[in-house]
Amino acid sequence: MPNDVRFAEDDLQPISKLADVCFCERRAALHLLERVWEDNIFTVEGTHLHRKVDKGNPMERRGRIRIARSLRLRSLRLGLVGKADVVEFHRLQESVNSSFNKRGASEGVVLEGVKGPWRPFPVEYKAGKLRHEKGYEVQLCAQAMCLEEMLNCVVPEGALFYGKTRQRLDIPFNKGLRSETKAATVRLHEIVRSGKTPRARYENKCKKCSLLQLCMPKVTGAQRDVRSYLKKAISETEMETK
Repeated sequence: MPNDVRFAEDDLQPISKLADVCFCERRAALHLLERVWEDNIFTVEGTHLHRKVDKGNPMERRGRIRIARSLRLRSLRLGLVGKADVVEFHRLQESVNSSFNKRGASEGVVLEGVKGPWRPFPVEYKAGKLRHEKGYEVQLCAQAMCLEEMLNCVVPEGALFYGKTRQRLDIPFNKGLRSETKAATVRLHEIVRSGKTPRARYENKCKKCSLLQLCMPKVTGAQRDVRSYLKKAISETEMETK
């Protein structure tokens, strides 16, 4: 995606849907285009965890770390909008404040009312056990790229926090992950612009999806979307009752 591209506010898409795109493009379309949603044990656990995080002190101090919760994010370059569960600001050496990279982005940012500089470190909370999951890493990297654009700074890494095991997995935002994040963002916008839900295809991962009973990949086949399937099913039921 060219650096000079700017999205309009009305065209911004949720950062959280990047995880859906990586997991299943059909799932992303069902959420965004058909407004289909269904909870399962995984989504409920995730919702409870995020609510717990949101209830914390919006700005907390822990030694050389400042913690901001529910921080609003936006990128007009990527066309994304959303909210970070937590952004830690790590205190850097005073001399770092005047350091800039090749793009002119500073190594640290200044926080109002406190001495700096500080480096942003996004933390995304997830339910379940510690594990590598590409969609979550892409979502976290997108948050970092939003922070870089908003604050004109460098965000080299962040972390995923898993609620069940209460463990953190540090994620470096290397060139490969950034490329994957940009590609997922491009695909997200393509799905929205097309207005079409990708065809169903049953895979083992479908068993973990909260939309399994609505998507019905084994039943709907490759040429139907949820609405058309339900419409036909209702029509057939009405014919039988006449």
